[in-house]
Amino acid sequence: MWISSVATVTGLAAVANAQLEHALSPPHYPSPWMRGGNGWQDAYAKAQSFVSQLTLLEKVNLTTGVGWEGQQCVGNTGSIPRLNFTGLCLQDSPLGIRDTDFNSAFPSGMNTAATWTTRLFKSRGNAMGSEHRDKGIDAQLGPVAGPLGRSPAAGRNWEGFSPDPVLTGVAMAETIKGIQDAGVIATAKHYIMNEQEHNRENSGSILAYSSNVDDKTMHELYLWPFADSVRAGVGSVMCSYNNINNSFGSQNSYTLNYLLKNELDFQGFVVSDWWAHHSGVSSVFAGLDMTMAGDQGLASGNTYWGSNLTAAVLNGTIPQWRLDDMVVRIMSAYYKVGRDTARVPINFSSWSLNTTGYIHPLASEGFQTINEHVNVQGDHANLIREIGGASTVLLKNTNNALPLKKPSSIAVIGEDAHDNPGGINSCSDRGCDQGTLAMGWGSGTANFPYLIAPVTALSARAARDQTAFTNVSNNYDFDAVTKAVTGTDAAIVFGNANSGEAYITVDGNAGDRNNLTLWGNADALIAHVASIHPNTIVVLHTVGAVIVEEFKNHPNITALLWAGIPGQESGNAITDILYGDRVPSAKSVFTWGKQREDWGTDVVYTPESNTPQQPYNEGVFIDYRHFDAQNIEPSYEFGFGLSYTNFSYSDLKIEKQNPGPYEPTTGQTSSAPTFGTIDLNATDASFPPGFHVVPLYIYPYINFPIPRNQTLDLPAGVSDSSPQPKLPAGGSGGGNRQLWDVMYIVSATVTNTGSVKGTEIPQLYICLGGPSDPKIVLRGFDDLILDPNESETFTYQVTRRDISNWDTTTQNWVVSDSPKTVYVGSSSRNLPLQGGLP
Repeated sequence: MWISSVATVTGLAAVANAQLEHALSPPHYPSPWMRGGNGWQDAYAKAQSFVSQLTLLEKVNLTTGVGWEGQQCVGNTGSIPRLNFTGLCLQDSPLGIRDTDFNSAFPSGMNTAATWTTRLFKSRGNAMGSEHRDKGIDAQLGPVAGPLGRSPAAGRNWEGFSPDPVLTGVAMAETIKGIQDAGVIATAKHYIMNEQEHNRENSGSILAYSSNVDDKTMHELYLWPFADSVRAGVGSVMCSYNNINNSFGSQNSYTLNYLLKNELDFQGFVVSDWWAHHSGVSSVFAGLDMTMAGDQGLASGNTYWGSNLTAAVLNGTIPQWRLDDMVVRIMSAYYKVGRDTARVPINFSSWSLNTTGYIHPLASEGFQTINEHVNVQGDHANLIREIGGASTVLLKNTNNALPLKKPSSIAVIGEDAHDNPGGINSCSDRGCDQGTLAMGWGSGTANFPYLIAPVTALSARAARDQTAFTNVSNNYDFDAVTKAVTGTDAAIVFGNANSGEAYITVDGNAGDRNNLTLWGNADALIAHVASIHPNTIVVLHTVGAVIVEEFKNHPNITALLWAGIPGQESGNAITDILYGDRVPSAKSVFTWGKQREDWGTDVVYTPESNTPQQPYNEGVFIDYRHFDAQNIEPSYEFGFGLSYTNFSYSDLKIEKQNPGPYEPTTGQTSSAPTFGTIDLNATDASFPPGFHVVPLYIYPYINFPIPRNQTLDLPAGVSDSSPQPKLPAGGSGGGNRQLWDVMYIVSATVTNTGSVKGTEIPQLYICLGGPSDPKIVLRGFDDLILDPNESETFTYQVTRRDISNWDTTTQNWVVSDSPKTVYVGSSSRNLPLQGGLP
């Protein structure tokens, strides 16, 4: 069952632990059928026309992947040769195209969020979308809101944006708009509660862990950015490996049918993560629309759908309306982004960078040209460099140590400043930590076309300025380091911390990080340099928070910068910041604790049962919300970041609006539609005479007796095609349309009081005022570019959603009677302006 949140923060952990330890996800049927609203009308009409022409086998073919290494892409659906439709190509990743060449390697989502700049969110999405489009890809497998970032050590946090749902939601929406404007389907993932890598999948007798969460936390935290994704018109949502309240993400009827397709009114299609699919009929009724990679396991050759889905329709278990809805959703997403006009043939292979090879690699069949080496990079290097610089957070800058001004000599120290001696792409899916870190590891990666290491860019700048330059790459050779830094004006020391996806283990880290310290002896290296050099500048390339309290307090560490994992222009981007060619403007998208225990949440590394339980006892109190509630002083707070100039805040104004009362959605849907007719003659669903079967390829044809007169214990209502009641909190993309009514307009004046032009990120937080609410929650932000002494007005429209809480009884959003206060400032703990919302 779904549990309501407790009334007080102090009682949260004890009560929630008992309630959530073995929480159950309630059934919700039937699976809502698409209605074509929220800007999907034209796409829906085209999809109806297309799907009405299809046979049963052709419809099934579009729902089922052809199997691992069945064709060129990491995921391909079956084709419709009769209509010259080649099927869909789905391809990683959320930061560029995986497993090909002549593509760009973009900054991570986490770096992009650190710019707090919606223009860059969308521009990056559009650039990635255009690269995917020009390689012949139909769906980009990104962006990422799961993991949200509950635990700082979780391996894939860097693929997403921030543990704050509002910042992540804005970044998701803008990225999706950018990708889909380029003519490619965006795939919001991993839905939902996918917050660690350990035990994410079934392994032997151990099942995938269950993220157990209450209803209030689900809505106010984890579902929030997916609601923004749906409101932005996302074409696809990928469900996750893990269980949610002890029901697999790929067949959880509550999260898929009730929350996503009903409450959020999602109009696109749900695709499984690769082999996160665990059933046939039940997953169809629970809301899954496409299975990837199509086979039941890696290169297994069998399938839960394909021929089994065909048989289930033929024997009447699955009604035509449900299959039709699956296919119409898939094709509506195709038409919504304009794939019918933007599409080019697939011109690469995920399985080989060679020009020629097998079109069906697993079966070693169809030798032909598989890679045309199409260069899709355009001028995206400029954008990548801009984001790299705009995402570099200046955490410390004592006595204006930065920017550097043509120093007479510098030393650049640390393996992380240097090239990987094996080559930039020598480790498959970036599964190592050698040389400078510009990308984490796993499926969320792309091959580098090149990688500018910091030492390359800094040595070039030193040569231009006639600055003496020394460098050491060995993190353990302290004698060499001592010689290199002695007598220099500045010693710039680089360190990193890496993580990624669980199928790769690096230095004993199985996806998730084992600790929150730096890798490769970098902590000791930095301490050594700081002990002998009075102007030690530290640059960190990390996938998230690390322990930096000693760096913060060390008198010889004059500057500390977080550069994240910035992609191919890494060295140029950090050089821009160090020398002041770009004035720092980034703000931290997570909180920096002083010790691991400060966060109050962590990865569960060792399962305590065959079905590991992970109760989210903390509720909505993650990251800064937890630090605030527990009065824990961080090293650096969420939203913190310095500049080379200064800003002041003044003149807070609050204007109340009158949008009218909130009206819950009422009424019913139409009946479930069907499109075309289905031939129920099983003989016609068999392999045609003389058909060549590619080994291990997944087909819709049946070659087995169809089960008849089965007694299946199916949940009530799974086949009900009659009109269904609309949810009060639903009715429009992302939820009830009145959630976006403007309730207040808040404005404040921001002034550049320093001597150089710079960008400030004003942030607006709200205290919702209830006893179980966080002290403050982020609700708005902007980026203001200001000359010295220039002022500009920061304005934010506070919506009904911004001041609402989820009510578990009415299953709707409500504005409580608690007094609400708005705060504006430069970080979550520097909020000089405040005012009550009347």
